[in-house]
Amino acid sequence: MIKAIHNPDVLSCLANLSNDEVFTPPSLANAMLDLLPQTLFESKETRFLDPCAKSGVFLREIAKRLMTGLKEQIPDEQERIDHIFTKQLFGIAITELTGLLSRRSVYCSKTANGRYSVCTKFQDEEGNIKFLRTKHTWKDGQCTFCGASRAKYDRDEALESHAYTFIHGEEVFKMQFDVIIGNPPYQLSDGGGTGSSAVPIYQLFVEKAMKLQPRYLTMIIPSRWFTGGKGLDDFRDTMLHDTHIRVLHDYFDSTLCFPGVDLSGGVCYFLWDRDHAGKCQVVSTRANTETVKERYLLEENENTFIRFNEAVEIIRKINVLHEKPFDEIVSSRKPFGLDSSISLSKYGNPDTVYVYAYPKNGYLEKINIYTGKEAISLYKVFIAKAYGERGDFPYLVLGKPFLGEPNTICSETYLMIGATADKQIAENIITYIKTKFFRFLVLQKKNTQNAAKNVYSFVPMQDFSKSWTDEELYAKYGLTDEEIAFVESMVRVSE
Repeated sequence: MIKAIHNPDVLSCLANLSNDEVFTPPSLANAMLDLLPQTLFESKETRFLDPCAKSGVFLREIAKRLMTGLKEQIPDEQERIDHIFTKQLFGIAITELTGLLSRRSVYCSKTANGRYSVCTKFQDEEGNIKFLRTKHTWKDGQCTFCGASRAKYDRDEALESHAYTFIHGEEVFKMQFDVIIGNPPYQLSDGGGTGSSAVPIYQLFVEKAMKLQPRYLTMIIPSRWFTGGKGLDDFRDTMLHDTHIRVLHDYFDSTLCFPGVDLSGGVCYFLWDRDHAGKCQVVSTRANTETVKERYLLEENENTFIRFNEAVEIIRKINVLHEKPFDEIVSSRKPFGLDSSISLSKYGNPDTVYVYAYPKNGYLEKINIYTGKEAISLYKVFIAKAYGERGDFPYLVLGKPFLGEPNTICSETYLMIGATADKQIAENIITYIKTKFFRFLVLQKKNTQNAAKNVYSFVPMQDFSKSWTDEELYAKYGLTDEEIAFVESMVRVSE
């Protein structure tokens, strides 16, 4: 008996550089290529650019399709290879190392003109996969192109500066491309906080690619842009109003695209079609379920993408009643002006107030409180501003709300909701927050651990003279059995 030989694709086995620079599995690269009109691979004139080459997987898979598509037009195999690699495939490496890796993947040699290169026409080592050592342009301590911190990235030339050529104003290939495709770097540390603070940069690759006006653009990027945030508000607004986006695949769980890589908020890839103007085919994938819906990315009177197709009609039903949003009674960050490093006492007295904080609660002199003083004597609801669980399905979404008695406040670890003199109203608010209905609506905007004020904006206000149950809410908004089943399947509630 002949033993089967296991010969895996090396590009599916690569360890990622980091969660910021994630290698693309070949299967994912091909799923993105499947979005394109396949006639592109039957033309000798089609030009492809990967402006952020890491492993060369996109160019390699494109080459395979061209080799098949051009077989009749260019019967001689070597002539076909030489034409494809010199006239149709172009890449810009993000580092010198990924340039070598990409050439090895595409040309079968780390040098394009090397002895073992499958292409016989290149005269230099780089071929059409270039790496240019680019410099940041500093102004007021930041790069004017990518926002990198000068204190962190103004480095010796021997060190990697992460000044990516494509977004730093240098034109490498002076030509028009039919297709731009890639998986850009996701973020750069901005040197803030304890070193974990970072600014997104993937949107800069998308914006630059759009400016080049290819016929088609497809990239895979984090989904955090759906709700905007740090450096992403303008990008979100542009994308959600762009009717050239013909297809959008969204994955709430990033590990479905990148095994073993947990990217907060999930990932998405899209097809931007220069000649398309209309609705987008939204493919929403969660766990083992995929739904497809033709719709505009932005619902009327909304500023956020509703990522679950099944949720669109539910939110439309809620909006018919024109109720105020729940976020009107949710505080902003630091409701009492106290950060997480506040020093608290173990012991209280008539001149102190009890503070809910992390990692330990304690007492603080009232004289040290300058913000939110009017709420000290009232009942209120406290809830964690960030909740760490993301991966387990169905989702818990939020931490457990709890009652804040008079003479209690909180640090920035918590948000304050609905300060009131009536204890029963505060307790009724808690019953609402605990419903699956409530948490499901929060989930539509909560793409990361952060649960700031804005994630509550899809939630409608209620009459809090009474308590609320899911059954009452489903009936009030006329949810169908299928919609109720969807809500129930997405959310679980802690005791």
